[in-house]
Amino acid sequence: MTTMSDPPRADGFRVSKLINDTRYRSYTFQFIALVLLILGFGWLINNAINNPVLREAGIDFTFLQAPAGYDINQQPISYDSQDTHLRATIIGAINTLIVAFLACVTATILGVIAGVLRLSNNWIIKKLMAVYVELFRNIPVLIWIIIIFTVAANTFPPISEFRIPRDGSDPERGLLFGMFAATNQGVFIPRLDFAEQGWIIAAVALASVAGVFCWRAFARKELYEKGRELPVFWPSLLILILPVVIVNFALGSPVGIENPEMGRFRFEGGFLLRPSLISLWFALSVYTGAFIAENVRAGILAVSKGQTEAAAALGLRPGRIMSLVVLPQALRVIIPPLISQYLNITKNTSLAIAVGYMDLTGTLGGITLNQTGRALECILLLMLFYLTFSLAISAIMNIYNRSVALKER
Repeated sequence: MTTMSDPPRADGFRVSKLINDTRYRSYTFQFIALVLLILGFGWLINNAINNPVLREAGIDFTFLQAPAGYDINQQPISYDSQDTHLRATIIGAINTLIVAFLACVTATILGVIAGVLRLSNNWIIKKLMAVYVELFRNIPVLIWIIIIFTVAANTFPPISEFRIPRDGSDPERGLLFGMFAATNQGVFIPRLDFAEQGWIIAAVALASVAGVFCWRAFARKELYEKGRELPVFWPSLLILILPVVIVNFALGSPVGIENPEMGRFRFEGGFLLRPSLISLWFALSVYTGAFIAENVRAGILAVSKGQTEAAAALGLRPGRIMSLVVLPQALRVIIPPLISQYLNITKNTSLAIAVGYMDLTGTLGGITLNQTGRALECILLLMLFYLTFSLAISAIMNIYNRSVALKER
């Protein structure tokens, strides 16, 4: 005989469930954390509003239109001391972006090479890469910046050795390939000289870069779908260079190359990479490259060895196996920590003040702040810049990360 009974009735809501019931506990702690965060920000804002010094001075950004009154050693665009603080801030921001971009590219190249070579079958190469990784990532980046700056400033020859003697004889040193000169004041390199139609060449260059990506995508599609292996390097090089050269000559060379030339006392023309820029660039590159190398090594080890063996059974060369089979799968493991390394590079550029490189921290957060006394405004602008740039890097890399993520069917 089966006994029928009513289903148990659910208990009503009680306040104790906010802590004891797992269905509500997480929401309770999140709400408490949100309230505490709002109260903390409210307390800070209230203190700032009621601060007598700040209330008397107010928040005013008109100081950006006042003359800066100081020089900037590394100038990607024209600037003099009579320009405004806003222009000095823009130049500092450009200098920050330049060194961050160069360091990200160089650190990625070094990290990928070192990470792959750490798994080499050659014992010497493997140990050398291990020494590089352990040496550079365990010493603070500020020390590497100072070391490389000292070497660059004291090892390279003085400009006087490049000067032509009064008797007309050859100087002690000449320019490398007639285009480069490494001195204790920096490295002089050629500079692109744009005329009125230079924007056309820039547009063609961007189209050539897009063409390179299209060719590589086509070659990858042919390999995966038809098994036909197409050359990639030389066609990509031709697509990148040939259209720019042809259009430049067709338009009468609106884009030229200005090489540095030795004048009576100093070099004229070209572009100067100062020791401060070189030291910051290379220090951030080799330091962060050591961390990226470990990320690459972990990503490669995460790929099953069966993938390598299957690719070798199909007749692919070791280099093609690494570039077409292993690394594309390893990217799913490499990219998330790689985003953090790019963000670290961006924030570590603020250490440029140690060697006198005038980045945004040195201009807006340094001289401009000291001259104007507008500490709150300068710090707010600094925070806004680094936050915006970091979020942009995260957004771009997250988009790329989703594109290489494993797609479930």
